[in-house]
Amino acid sequence: MIEAMPLTRLSEEEQLWKEKVRTFSEEKIRPLVSKMDQEAKIAPELLEELFSAGLMGIEIPKVYGGMSGNIFHSILAIEEISRVDPGVAVYVDVQSALIVNAIMNWGNGDQKRRYLPRLAKTTVGAYALSEKNAGSDAFALSTIAEKEGKDFVLNGSKHFTSSAAEAGLFLVFAKTVHEGKSGITAFLVERSSPGVRVGDKVDKMGIRANSTCELVLENVRVRREDILGKPGDGERLAIDTLNVGRIGIAAQMVGLAQGALEAALAYAQKRKQFGQRIAVYQGVQFPLARMATKVEAARLLVYNATRLMIHGATPLESYRTPAMAKVFASEVAEQVSSQAVEIFGGNGFIKEYPVEKFYRDAKIGQIYEGTSNIQFRTIASTLLKGTQGGDLSVNDGSLQMNP
Repeated sequence: MIEAMPLTRLSEEEQLWKEKVRTFSEEKIRPLVSKMDQEAKIAPELLEELFSAGLMGIEIPKVYGGMSGNIFHSILAIEEISRVDPGVAVYVDVQSALIVNAIMNWGNGDQKRRYLPRLAKTTVGAYALSEKNAGSDAFALSTIAEKEGKDFVLNGSKHFTSSAAEAGLFLVFAKTVHEGKSGITAFLVERSSPGVRVGDKVDKMGIRANSTCELVLENVRVRREDILGKPGDGERLAIDTLNVGRIGIAAQMVGLAQGALEAALAYAQKRKQFGQRIAVYQGVQFPLARMATKVEAARLLVYNATRLMIHGATPLESYRTPAMAKVFASEVAEQVSSQAVEIFGGNGFIKEYPVEKFYRDAKIGQIYEGTSNIQFRTIASTLLKGTQGGDLSVNDGSLQMNP
């Protein structure tokens, strides 16, 4: 009988990887955090460093220039980077969980040979699904792709596209009509394609190191060979990738909460009031204990969801556990970062100290890649399947019951 390892006990190889990413984050990212937050952009040299360190090609096979890691390696990297700057972690998350994951699972051999080596070494990928009128109702798309000969012509715009300013490749979702049936199709679109335009960056409250832009598509011609999967597969492709992406967001929130907790612990043991370090007071000790407990609980959910994906989650688990991890970890990130601000007192409210930024960065966790209400809807649907005898189907980025 093989004894099961505790969820947070890492193998020697996993521990070495985690330590490598932590060292990278401390040495390469931390000195740039304040500057990137103020300027609302990633330092170009840091983006190059992310590629050089293999962090943009974690799950890409070595034959294509990647590291041949798995989703758990990506989750560990996202968590460690987020402990320093959650905005930088978005680049790694989108690249691994959404773009590479989609091409690895839905791409053909030619697409893998053409795109994976670039994504491993030089090319940032961006996931273009959301539109101004298609947020939680993710598939109420107005972007259309009309067939012209062997090609498709795309027209429309995408809203809130993460990493868009630096991206060289976009995974674009559009409405299509194929064999008389309408549906959603996923297209691999080069930034250099005529008619592709990336708009100005959105001025955001948090995760400011990562760019968020509008993507405009005006008569963009895409070859049939650049459809990912088959025409009409886009809805299922999006759901499959977003299930993995939600674990990435959950890992980002755990890393953020860990960073805020560590900052609060260090400050409490340094700051003196009434002649003593504030860490000696129960009013500080108990909140710290509560924060640490919540972070550990969130980490357990994230690691469990990740290991289930690796070792074979059931269909219900593949929907439920990422949703649970994301909704809980995002709540923990907001609560822990808020409490960290309180422990810092007035200093926590100014930009000179790190917890103010963690607090701003935390809020997005409950919004992007499916709001908390969408996660609750997904969780409830999986719970009710067995009791109501319904079938689960994909709808607007979540699950709903079909009685």
